[in-house]
Amino acid sequence: MVQNYNYSSKKLQEKVPVSDPKISTVQKQRWNRKNKGKDYTNGSVTVEAAMAIPIFLFAILCIVYILEIQSIRFSVSAATQHAGKLAAEQIPIVSVLNPIKLKADIVNMVGAERLDRSIVDGGSSGIHCFTSYYDTGDEVVHIYVNYRVKLPFPQHMHVGQKIRQEIEVKAWTGYPHKGLDDEDDSIVYIADTGSVYHTNYQCSALHVQIQFVPQSALSGYRNESGGRYYACEHCVHGSTMSGVYIADYGTKYHNSLNCSGLKRSIRSVKKSQAGGRRACSKCAN
Repeated sequence: MVQNYNYSSKKLQEKVPVSDPKISTVQKQRWNRKNKGKDYTNGSVTVEAAMAIPIFLFAILCIVYILEIQSIRFSVSAATQHAGKLAAEQIPIVSVLNPIKLKADIVNMVGAERLDRSIVDGGSSGIHCFTSYYDTGDEVVHIYVNYRVKLPFPQHMHVGQKIRQEIEVKAWTGYPHKGLDDEDDSIVYIADTGSVYHTNYQCSALHVQIQFVPQSALSGYRNESGGRYYACEHCVHGSTMSGVYIADYGTKYHNSLNCSGLKRSIRSVKKSQAGGRRACSKCAN
């Protein structure tokens, strides 16, 4: 029994293989043009994926290396500062810098095992401080740490990055002092509200001598400078009490014994810091 095919059907044309001898040449050409490139489209996606994945993995590897390099830099920087302080302490004893001890301090601070497992070329032995020195002129310790980190390339290419970190530390040599016997550096005593400085802490003008006097007799009292007493703006408001408080070296009379005008804050300062105050006529002569 011979089966007839209706080759005019579009759906059937897509299903019938091109090698069928009953298909005309025109139908084969149409089918080839319609399906041309379908077999190659899926393959191109596979090739692109095969190229993109290694590039993506390489980018991730580069990011990991950058983070590791920064971690190494921070660790070495902190260790160098610590080693620099230790070296600065030893300068007054031995006025030269020992690069070997400096390197040992840095390696111990970072950790020899940490460096050996890191991307530092040579591990702990790859840290070099031989260019570090102590400048006796400005009394500063100059520390230079040099090392090399490996990059994610084949080892036979010998590709790496050289890193140089440096710090400066002031040696603990002290500083010249002017001397305590200098006149400008002698200790004097001043009151916050006073206009003179005192060389004797027990000076009578420095300490307030308070006495209570009747209001009726106030006009007859004078201070040590011969001046009259006037009402205190802090504690005298309106009429005064039956009696008031006065100080030997003050210029005000007070209603309250707790008035801030009767209190004096005394400080010891250097004479050069007396703030333009003149010398006390009682104790500074």
